Amino acid sequence: MGKHRRPRQRATGGGRVRTAVTITLAGAATATGLGGGTGHADPKPTATQVKAKVDKLYREAEIATEKYNGAKEKADAAEQRLEEIRDEAARKEGRLYSAREALGSVAAAQYRSGGLDPALQLALSADPDAYLEGAAFVERAGSRQTAAVGRVREELREIEQLRGAARIEVTSLTSRRAELKRHRETVTGKLETARRLLSRLTTEERARLGTGDRASRSASGDRDSPSASSSQAPSSRAAAAVAYAHQKLGSPYVWGATGPDAFDCSGLIQAAYRAAGVSLPRTTYAQIDAGRRVSRSELRPGDLVFFYSGISHVGIYIGNGSMIHAPNPSAPVRVAPLDEMPFAGATRVV
Repeated sequence: MGKHRRPRQRATGGGRVRTAVTITLAGAATATGLGGGTGHADPKPTATQVKAKVDKLYREAEIATEKYNGAKEKADAAEQRLEEIRDEAARKEGRLYSAREALGSVAAAQYRSGGLDPALQLALSADPDAYLEGAAFVERAGSRQTAAVGRVREELREIEQLRGAARIEVTSLTSRRAELKRHRETVTGKLETARRLLSRLTTEERARLGTGDRASRSASGDRDSPSASSSQAPSSRAAAAVAYAHQKLGSPYVWGATGPDAFDCSGLIQAAYRAAGVSLPRTTYAQIDAGRRVSRSELRPGDLVFFYSGISHVGIYIGNGSMIHAPNPSAPVRVAPLDEMPFAGATRVV
């Protein structure tokens, strides 16, 4: 009789496992294909989208630039005050040293004389009249000595006050310099991001969007445009400021620059009026309050025109609805219509 064998059972569970593994692997492959394929990759931004991003970065950088300019102005003022305080303290310390030297000589002379009783000195004197005259001189000298001591004490008090003021200015200057560093990093970071975005565009795309050489050529071409009639300007100084701005057409935009070869927006305005003999503040926020506010309908050549709700950009009006301004790093000083940006107000300086 043949050997009985137990019939082998079918491994139905193993089949299910293999099927599940196969489905899982197929799903993973499909997911990998979807995740890494071009179908779901972020599409390359168009030239218009790049320009919109760059313009936003330039706006943010300009706001930070004006904050930097304001902080630098305050830091420069603090540094100047500190230098003046140190100079004054040095002068007072020199006078204090001289006064102390004089008092030391008087004290040494008194010590050597022994300080005899005045009555005994009169009795021993061969010339009582001369002694009495000398005694009166000594008394007057004593009064002067007392006054000298008082002056020394006053000098010491004033020097200590100056040292306290210097400590305050040093603290202020340190804070201003830290603020400058923060704003500088913000500006340079945003401008570098904008530069990288623009580098992705072709030369033709940059030219079409007005961010390349075409902008430079058009700005330079405006150099020979006739300047506004001096009779239209409210004053000869305003006319002189407009003439200066015309001379600077085509100059590069450099943040923080005030000329003579490069400018940011408020730096151009400050330089134009400086050339006309008028001192203006450094920032757009302060420049708008540097004269009398005028409406858009009242504008005349030489008026300062401001843009955006934060008063972060400025140009100089030249008539016919146009201005000269320093736009941003992608374009040099040039003529532009007022409608290029949202108008925020205007000021007549002189």
